[in-house]
Amino acid sequence: MPFRPSHRQLEYLVALGETGHFGEAARRCNVSQPTLSVQVALLEKQLGAQLIERAPGQITPTPVGAEIIAAARIILAGLDDIKVLAASARSHLGGVMRLGVVSSFGPYFLPYLLPTLHARHRELKLYIREDRPRVLEQAVQAGEVDCGLGQQPDDPDTFCFQPICREVIYLGVHRDHPLARQTVVPVEALRGERLLTLGRGHRLLDDVRALASLSGATLTDDYEGTSLDALRQMVSIEMGLSLFPELYVRSEMAREENVRLLRLQGWPGERVIGFYWRRISARKAHFEALASLGEAVARDLLKRKDGELPPPS
Repeated sequence: MPFRPSHRQLEYLVALGETGHFGEAARRCNVSQPTLSVQVALLEKQLGAQLIERAPGQITPTPVGAEIIAAARIILAGLDDIKVLAASARSHLGGVMRLGVVSSFGPYFLPYLLPTLHARHRELKLYIREDRPRVLEQAVQAGEVDCGLGQQPDDPDTFCFQPICREVIYLGVHRDHPLARQTVVPVEALRGERLLTLGRGHRLLDDVRALASLSGATLTDDYEGTSLDALRQMVSIEMGLSLFPELYVRSEMAREENVRLLRLQGWPGERVIGFYWRRISARKAHFEALASLGEAVARDLLKRKDGELPPPS
């Protein structure tokens, strides 16, 4: 039978790669430093490849070592899934779930989802990580996060995606802007306008880029917002126009007097939000159940007539 690393060897290697220190990795794994060092060296011998470069005061994965560490994280996450599935006979969603949420949606949706989720699954320990979409997708792929909440990742071979809602995207303009007198404007009306956007790693940046290309507007290259609040404040002082998702609008803009919200004609003007997870995850049923609950919550939350602006929160 061909050699297969043990799960303990993989744990040692991942801990070493993450800490960059034999002593710290040993403490994390609750073993002695000599034990960890010997097992990592044995793993290298069994694989026939150097995984760690050792220098005084510095431990660095080799290129192949970094790839094996990334693969080991996924394998260990799969083993964790098996443990959760074994416990799911007592708990429908398992005992622990690490959920990644995008910062432009999660903070405005979770206050409605979490009470219902907690009422139905009191035994579930939910750890929430908020970050940029691209970073979260990498974390889900690497097994650092179990499930993500956001727009559909680009790679359908790696991720499963279950949508829960379509969220309207509004154009925000200053109240004194000529376009502010309208409620719906053609996309061509943005020609020459300055569009503000969130920074790299946000899918809203992709949306603004597409809108700028379609309309002839200018994407500002001297300012990238760190949050939707920052973009709103920039629009409120006439620094440009920007896009704002519906739940953010409902939650944060009811008392905003200096920004008017418009619908765009000739542009999709919405985004699909859902839960996504690794296609190889053994917890598919858990995530599908979570997505179904999320869809029901979103359906009630986003009740609206076609074309209407969101009501104040």
